[in-house]
Amino acid sequence: MPNRLAQSQSLYLRKHAENPIDWYPWGDEALVKARAENKPIFLSVGYSSCHWCTVMEHEAFSDTLIADYMNERFVAIKVDREERPDLDSIYMQAVQIMGESGGWPLNLFLAPDDLVPFYGGTYFPIEPRYGRPGFLRVLQSICEIYYDRHQDIQDYKEQIVRNLHQVNRLIPVPIISDEVLANGIAKCAEVVTNRDYGTCFPMIPYANFLLRASRFESVRSLVLDKAQQRGLDLALGGIFDHVAGGWHRYTVDPTWTVPHFEKMLYDNGLIMEYLANLWMSGLQEPAIARACEITAIWLQREMLAEEGCFYASQDADSEGREGKFWVWSYAELKKLFSATELELLMQEFTISVSGNFEETNVLQRKRLGELAPEIENSLLKLFRRRYGEYSRPTDAFSVARSQADIREISWEGRVPPVTDTKAITSWNALMISGLAVAYRAFPKPIFKQLAVKAAKFILENQWMEGHLQRINYEGTASGAAQSEDYALLIKALLDLHQAIPETASFYLEQAIAIQAEFDRDFWDAMSGGYFNTTSDSSQHLLLRERNYQDNAIPSANGVAIANLVRLASITEKLEYLDRAELGLKRFGQVMSNSPVACPSLLVAFDWFRNHTLVRANPEQYAYLNRQYWPVANLRIEQNFAHPEAIAMVCQGLACLEPATSQEMCDRQILRSSTRIK
Repeated sequence: MPNRLAQSQSLYLRKHAENPIDWYPWGDEALVKARAENKPIFLSVGYSSCHWCTVMEHEAFSDTLIADYMNERFVAIKVDREERPDLDSIYMQAVQIMGESGGWPLNLFLAPDDLVPFYGGTYFPIEPRYGRPGFLRVLQSICEIYYDRHQDIQDYKEQIVRNLHQVNRLIPVPIISDEVLANGIAKCAEVVTNRDYGTCFPMIPYANFLLRASRFESVRSLVLDKAQQRGLDLALGGIFDHVAGGWHRYTVDPTWTVPHFEKMLYDNGLIMEYLANLWMSGLQEPAIARACEITAIWLQREMLAEEGCFYASQDADSEGREGKFWVWSYAELKKLFSATELELLMQEFTISVSGNFEETNVLQRKRLGELAPEIENSLLKLFRRRYGEYSRPTDAFSVARSQADIREISWEGRVPPVTDTKAITSWNALMISGLAVAYRAFPKPIFKQLAVKAAKFILENQWMEGHLQRINYEGTASGAAQSEDYALLIKALLDLHQAIPETASFYLEQAIAIQAEFDRDFWDAMSGGYFNTTSDSSQHLLLRERNYQDNAIPSANGVAIANLVRLASITEKLEYLDRAELGLKRFGQVMSNSPVACPSLLVAFDWFRNHTLVRANPEQYAYLNRQYWPVANLRIEQNFAHPEAIAMVCQGLACLEPATSQEMCDRQILRSSTRIK
């Protein structure tokens, strides 16, 4: 019999609806029950496309012995981290304070009276393995500790709360040294350097900061190669789906070959923006252009709701196996291609008899350059093998929205993974930014069309009673937006303002209006910075955070402060700049002492110190808009006092002499954008 999660809108929660565990969603019903019955809370946080979340759901959470024990002695709560990143962030910090490595599924045991965790971890196997205890034994130990060692738990909880507040204690600084940028560049360069072991994540906030820093001559040799190599790894590696487009989450090896196969919208937005910026900065490698274009086609085919918003993610698993939808056995390839075709394909991609992932092949490009027509034809054959004999990349694809779809639909090609069709405001905003910047780099209609349609959807559908909402389920807005939703949406609108000058005023007006709402509900008027949540949405939270650390998504405060500087530059309203300065001072100590935690804040500081406004005539605007100017805003101006002027460059609050040639304009922009490092 399904449990109460069957009524949830969240695909992740519904995946646990058939578990024998008596799951509750996060809310008053579960919390009141735990307090009334004095039962510890088992809190489990994950997301739909998480592989190890799926493993634990099939193993421990489906075991009747474990379920019987848990139902009698615990109150079990499931949380979709994509719905509640605020909860996830706080409890992830708590687990790390306990000395555990973070990750998902995130599993914790909370005291019911104050919701403070006293034990936690990530994946627990059903039987002892991987150096981890079996889950039933964990539950038994927790019960013994909770009922027999009350004072020990109280003392430990006090340590956890004290450390949580210490981690989030931000002491403002009176002034931020310009050396913060130079130090941050050096430290972030170490993060982006390829390692000789372990997994490889895109780490776009770090790579983005290095690419921006490459304009400084003093560090160009240190950072440019690293920034470019990261882009080439993403365009050539097995992390990219060379057959159908879209980037997977990360690779499990240091050679960017074998991915963890889920595809997340936020990764694709961030990577597309980064590669487009690389292209405009001068790295015009055909593999980059191809990756961006076929990813836009993938978005249109598999990730686009009819209303115009983008879905959240695609699972790593299909038919119970990780990666099955995307990989190729040598026998299958040998059957599909002639000997000559297969030989040509093997010259371009990593293919072998034994394979590189569980006796199958993940395709990784071996070299740069354009793919020959014969290779593109072979990749089209692979596409049709995967999606259906008569399918084309531009055809619409009916995604699998649940396991029921997997079972009930007769798929023409392979059985696809499940797609989580909820739309998340912040993730859509990241994709809009990626498409807007890609439209500047590769002026093809698909980039503009997708970005404009998604922005229109959010602006028209994601407000309830004057407040932005975070999620949209099948056309219904849900859940109060958090700071990342506001910050990234405002950034997306400013990116559209730059990319599409014919409608620039509309996007600027929208950005200004949403910024006012953001400032009203999230700004810390006492000490600066933006809280993660509104005061009304902070019920049951152990603390009200101000996010400054970059993870898979750039930090809300880093993006928000950069937005303030951009708005100040475009509108010439200094109150935005005053607020940006106050926010930077609030995080100044973090930027000085822990730069690797906050590259997006360093980007915001770079904007603050070097922001440049370029007023250009339409012809010069069109030229400049295809270039990479990381701290410059462009604005069309039809007439200048100087009759031969084509542009006027303003560095901060002072303008230089009118530029009368393209060369002079470029030189002035570079000088203005590197005036302080």
